[in-house]
Amino acid sequence: MRWPRRGLLGAFLLIVVAMPVGSVWLLLTHPLGPHTARNYLALGTISAAITMLGLLIAVRVRGNLVGPLLAWAGACAMFLAARDVYYAVAVADPGGLPLDSRVVAALDESGWWLFVAVALVLLHFPDGRLPGRRWRVVPALLLVLCLAQQALSAFASAPFPAPLQDLPRPFGEPPLLVRVLSEAVFWSMLMLLLACGVSLFIRFRRSTGRPRAQLKWLSLAGLAVVTFPFVCLTEILVSGRTGLISTVFGIAALIAVPASVAVAMLRHDLYDVDRVLADTVTYAIVTVVLLGTYAVSALTLGLFLGQGSASAAAAATAVCALALTPLRARLQRVVDRRLYPPRRAALLAIEDLQQRIHTERAQPEELEKALRTALRDPSLRVGLLIPGSSGFVDAAGTAVAAAGGVPVMLGGAQIGVLASAESGSAVLKAVAAGAASLVEVTRLRAELALALREVEASRTRLVQAGDAERRRLERDLHDGAQQRLVSLGMAMRLAQRHLDDGSVDVNGLLDQGVAELATAIAELRQIAHGLRPTSLDDGLHAALTAITQSLPIPVQLHIPAEQLPEDLATTAYFVAAEAVTNAAKYSQATSIAVRVARSGDDVRISVEDDGCGGAVPRPGSGLSGLVDRVAAVGGSLSMRSPVGRGTTVEAVLPCES
Repeated sequence: MRWPRRGLLGAFLLIVVAMPVGSVWLLLTHPLGPHTARNYLALGTISAAITMLGLLIAVRVRGNLVGPLLAWAGACAMFLAARDVYYAVAVADPGGLPLDSRVVAALDESGWWLFVAVALVLLHFPDGRLPGRRWRVVPALLLVLCLAQQALSAFASAPFPAPLQDLPRPFGEPPLLVRVLSEAVFWSMLMLLLACGVSLFIRFRRSTGRPRAQLKWLSLAGLAVVTFPFVCLTEILVSGRTGLISTVFGIAALIAVPASVAVAMLRHDLYDVDRVLADTVTYAIVTVVLLGTYAVSALTLGLFLGQGSASAAAAATAVCALALTPLRARLQRVVDRRLYPPRRAALLAIEDLQQRIHTERAQPEELEKALRTALRDPSLRVGLLIPGSSGFVDAAGTAVAAAGGVPVMLGGAQIGVLASAESGSAVLKAVAAGAASLVEVTRLRAELALALREVEASRTRLVQAGDAERRRLERDLHDGAQQRLVSLGMAMRLAQRHLDDGSVDVNGLLDQGVAELATAIAELRQIAHGLRPTSLDDGLHAALTAITQSLPIPVQLHIPAEQLPEDLATTAYFVAAEAVTNAAKYSQATSIAVRVARSGDDVRISVEDDGCGGAVPRPGSGLSGLVDRVAAVGGSLSMRSPVGRGTTVEAVLPCES
């Protein structure tokens, strides 16, 4: 099937390219006047753009018939433009181009194919499938009726449209049967085309989410098409004929259909379609009302001031200007209530929640519940960006997946996210802007609650660490220095009792006592060193040098000569000692750097290594104890350990100037 498809695509592209090239060649070799040539070129350009949009959709959204059908519609419009160029050149240069009346009669109703192509686009929009099984006969019936309409119209007796109005009909008066069949086919075609339009309403009532948003984009083009006759009528009432305004609006309506289809198929979330739709309806109604007001005012004032009077036109314009602002504002509110209910419902829910918070009948943490109820979206999540958290969390601290969510911004910084599997991003963007202040309040309250929980947990850990340290000291003293001192006391008592009889080697007992005493003193010093290293008496640099000299890894110390307060020096010592020891044991590093710097009211202790990285702090580890020790002096401890890029432990300690 691949080669036939490629062959069909190649033939289609060849025809699409040949038609505009041939038309341009005819226009260049047979001048028709700038106005006529400009009209044909404009129509050909629009048709080519529609065809390209259809091909783009066919490539980007594979397996969907909307793209090929839109390309076919553009090709039909291009054919009609090329046909009219051919007819105009044939009439302007008789004999220059062949012009067979039978061919002209056969192609007289070719415009129906454009309507059929557009109807099939509407019938298959947006998923490329029919609305249901009952609609399966409609596409085939449309094609058959269109062929019949084109064939039967060849036997019509009415003159050909301009510029071929003088070309005689080739088949004369059609028989009664042909006329009856032609009428039946005509009205059947109209009913089927109308049914294709109705299918959009059926789809809209059944759809949700993305398909519903895509259908709303297409409805924008429908508004332009519906407004076009009113614009033409108003211009006829004012000036007596259609002119530039109707032409421009007609071109806009023609472009609106393929443009809406392209946006809906490729970027349905480009803008807030509900907002665009509501604004479009509002301005369409305002335009129609103002045009009607201008027409009535101009006609009424013209009866008194004369037709074509500049004063009448100025007065009518002033009436429209006075009515514009209040009319637009009132219509916007009415239309928003009907066409933009999700945004309005969410904003009203936010406003109601704010009022209940001020009267102490609600809490900011109820924002997620209020938005879920207003948008009828149980999947909506409000994520908060809390410092110290690895990602977004809700008010209860549960992780929130932010993939595809809409950021909540305040003051140019992101403070949260709105995530949903059902609500569109356009609605979420509007809600995010309205809920930013409540999200910030909720975030600050959650951050404060997290800090309080952390303080409570830190206090618990400090108490537990103190109890454990006291038990360790008790055990070390009991098993070490206490036993040696007891043994020393017993030896001294034994020497005292046998000092006179000479039965005991007193000198040996005294030597043993001195050795026990020296060992006890050493053990007591080691215990005391764990509480506060005596080497700190000579400064932080000397204390850390004593630790790092025995390590197998070179350690670079960058420590200022100035003395730090006692509590900060002790905390800095334990932070550096723990981080250096961990790096030497686990990081597989080849070098370690310790930096201590004082800037303003802070002292920063940083320990960096070039090891394997990937370190993860675990509860109960030495690093966890350091967090509590640092927090006890009002500081903070952080660790960065990307895999393969080493580890950095940094503590920031407050220091009064």
